[in-house]
Amino acid sequence: PKYTPKQVIEAIKKPAWTYDFLSHDAYTYACINTDVPADSLAAFVNSQIRPEFDWKDAEWLLGEWNGPAAVKGVVRPDDAVKAVETGFSTMWISNHGARQLETSPATIDVLPSIREAVGPDVEIILDGGVQRGTDIAKALALGADSVGVGKPYLYGLAAGGTEGVIKALEILKVELDRAMGLLGTGTVDDLKKRGPGLIKRRPGSARDYPDRYAYERGYGGGVI
Repeated sequence: PKYTPKQVIEAIKKPAWTYDFLSHDAYTYACINTDVPADSLAAFVNSQIRPEFDWKDAEWLLGEWNGPAAVKGVVRPDDAVKAVETGFSTMWISNHGARQLETSPATIDVLPSIREAVGPDVEIILDGGVQRGTDIAKALALGADSVGVGKPYLYGLAAGGTEGVIKALEILKVELDRAMGLLGTGTVDDLKKRGPGLIKRRPGSARDYPDRYAYERGYGGGVI
């Protein structure tokens, strides 16, 4: 990798960290390829992506797998319906952190329309901004079956290793239990059943999603 002058200066200011970094083997991701350094991960992943991959390819892949499968990155109701028709058993609603498309709709905004489109029997996982137990409660109330979390467990991992991850998940559970109790929902099924009536949404604005036809396409957000 190429280092900038600013990075070099920062490395000099932290000799213990720099020595540790230089005196150990490069970090790798064992679940992907032990020969690929962590700093080359993005290039490695990009090399595996084929833009021409389409629904027919997905259908073939599912036939080879012949088991339950999730499709991640769903943010449109019509794509969710197509995924179910193709053979996917789980919709993973995600905008991948909105890093590549920073104006992507928030996943919590598209969740209700996707649940309505696929019906009650299709499993839905939601991620994107889930950092508190109340976030989990909102997702369940609006149609998700479960959520994915990123930052909370990484914060726990950085702070305390395995025990830190367990602690982070325990905090989320306690917060979720508290939120459900204050809402008067004793079970997850009760929360999901009564959920839409428990959620009060503020009026949308162009700041949320600057597209006058967004709501018609199931994106929620504001109207200009």
